[in-house]
Amino acid sequence: MSTEPPAFAAEPQRIAYHEPGDLGTLRTYVTSYAERAGLPPSRSGLLALAVSELATNTLMYTAGGGTMVLWAEPGEIVCELHDQGPVGSRPAAARMPAPDAPSGRGLALVDEVCDEVRTYRTAQATVVQVRMRL
Repeated sequence: MSTEPPAFAAEPQRIAYHEPGDLGTLRTYVTSYAERAGLPPSRSGLLALAVSELATNTLMYTAGGGTMVLWAEPGEIVCELHDQGPVGSRPAAARMPAPDAPSGRGLALVDEVCDEVRTYRTAQATVVQVRMRL
């Protein structure tokens, strides 16, 4: 995978990820793309965090990796992560676990930092869509 994002494009950008080493590339790409689209750096970092958490879940709990699809719409950035995980395993609104819980914060962080989070199933994949307003 290339670590250099291309010039900003409004067309959906697709990046496959298959191993933990791909996560840094996803974060770098999302941050650069979002900032080029007009998302402030502090918010682009939060979007990159959300994408990283979702992609990490894909790598931990599904087989075969996933695909990130990223695009800009008027007034917002939209990012989808497609994988083969069961949609029922992702609660609509995750709650932060107890402070002494060893894990389980990823989905709660995604819900906290993104303006909108949706999960749905297509014939080919389970999709988690996150949106951030510009």
